[in-house]
Amino acid sequence: MIAFLEQFEGLEKLFMVCAVAGGVLFAVRLVLQFLGGDTGGHHDISSPVDVGGTDIHGDTAADGSDAYLSFKLLSFQGLTAFFMMFGLVGLAMMRQTDGQEILSLVVALAAGLVTVWVIGLIFRKAGGLQSSGNIDVRNAIGHEGEVYLSIPGAGIGKTKITIQDRLRIYEAVSKDKTEIKTGQRVRVVEVTPQDVLVVEKIE
Repeated sequence: MIAFLEQFEGLEKLFMVCAVAGGVLFAVRLVLQFLGGDTGGHHDISSPVDVGGTDIHGDTAADGSDAYLSFKLLSFQGLTAFFMMFGLVGLAMMRQTDGQEILSLVVALAAGLVTVWVIGLIFRKAGGLQSSGNIDVRNAIGHEGEVYLSIPGAGIGKTKITIQDRLRIYEAVSKDKTEIKTGQRVRVVEVTPQDVLVVEKIE
């Protein structure tokens, strides 16, 4: 490697080191990411009925973990991509401009920054696609469902309801404090901060 670098001088040597180091690290991280799959610990539950309370909290925890993981990946991938493009473009500019160092340095910096911006944009778009699959329990307001576990007048039962094309079960309370028995149809009128549905019986 040292013998290889001896054919370059001054700024060209810096560009070559950045290109090789950044390129190798970028490629290695990319390969490991593909081989290892998603390391964020997020798992989708494919069963037709999900228990709402547990699932909602699980999604929240997964979102936090995924956001932190994405930040780490962006930092590492962005840094290696910056040095890779900085080195490649800088080296190419040095050859094309007959050794104009200032121009080559400016163009190389611009190329590295644009690469980091593009990678950041890709990560944000990917994160948006992932979060779009999460279910917001507040979308249940106005929807009709069926009591899964009898709702006592002064207690909590469970209601089965379809939200965003998925059948789910949520804890529920009666709006007018009257008992609603299993199998009766209800309408969601409110969602508490604890993600408990406030329902009224449909006559």
